[in-house]
Amino acid sequence: MDSLTQALLGATVQGALLGRWQGRKALLYGAMLGTLPDLDVVIRYTDAVASMTYHRGFSHSIFALSALAALLTGLVRRWRPHPGYSTRWLFLSLWLVLVTHPLLDCFTGYGTQFLWPLESRPIAWSSIFIIDPLYTLPLLVAVLGGLLFGLRDRPPRLAIIALALSSLYLASSLGGKFMAEHRVAEVLDRQGIHPQALFSTPTPFNTLLWRVVVLDGEDYHEALVSWFDREPPQLERIPRGTELARRLRDSPQHMRLAWFTHGILRYDQIGQALVVTDLRLGITGFHPFRFVLAERRDGRWHLLRETRRWPTERGDLAHLKALWQRVWHQEQMVPLASWAGQLQY
Repeated sequence: MDSLTQALLGATVQGALLGRWQGRKALLYGAMLGTLPDLDVVIRYTDAVASMTYHRGFSHSIFALSALAALLTGLVRRWRPHPGYSTRWLFLSLWLVLVTHPLLDCFTGYGTQFLWPLESRPIAWSSIFIIDPLYTLPLLVAVLGGLLFGLRDRPPRLAIIALALSSLYLASSLGGKFMAEHRVAEVLDRQGIHPQALFSTPTPFNTLLWRVVVLDGEDYHEALVSWFDREPPQLERIPRGTELARRLRDSPQHMRLAWFTHGILRYDQIGQALVVTDLRLGITGFHPFRFVLAERRDGRWHLLRETRRWPTERGDLAHLKALWQRVWHQEQMVPLASWAGQLQY
């Protein structure tokens, strides 16, 4: 999730657990700890693919964060002891502030290496967009309330209510994901399509309209599904360019990218560049993670030792307006194939 939401979540958790003793300082400490795992962005990796796939790695590991919580607990108990709470309560509080950060990230589509250093694929439940105001709003209200009215010697009712509301919203997003995938699966069964993979994700800033990607051999299908649809979803077939993937058989960056994204990739030749797109993130035609993995010179493809990001445009207000109207009106035309064609430029 975005850094503001993570800071508010950390502040709310620490305010709920330690606010009666630490007062408003609990909000500051919690916000700082809540954003700490994302400081791995300052690390300079070897190339663009490494920067993407090693982010949310060790700094988002439950094992590393548990060790950090134990270390911080020991330091605080030694240098700033407080008779109001025990060592066990302090450890639990700091552990929850730290671990709720990667847990929330697991609900996004990016991918979180929650079990690092174990060799497991990144967890990406992809039930909430990276920025969702309805999730963030209760946390913001709780933090503002704590700053205005104080926390010391008060029961943390507002913080608890905010955490309950945001958690219920997060749980409801899983229901939306199930709904979207179930409706698309019914269409696939009727059309006799046996997908290699299926990925669903909410469209920007909401959990009402869902984008579903279905890998099917040389192509992929995309569909939009809303809670308010009365008719089956329409699948749009889009070329995936898989023949270009054969040029990347010896590319360690491609292997890493395919592992990180579960293979939800598209391949394009743009000029003399072979561009690989992560189809999971962004919206159709406006995907933020695109990488140049090879270049064509002298009639041959040459793998790049250091990959780079391919520049991409973001969707504008007209695209967001079309998606918002599609939430309520299934007849609203959203030209997914046309938008996807914009990846070529």
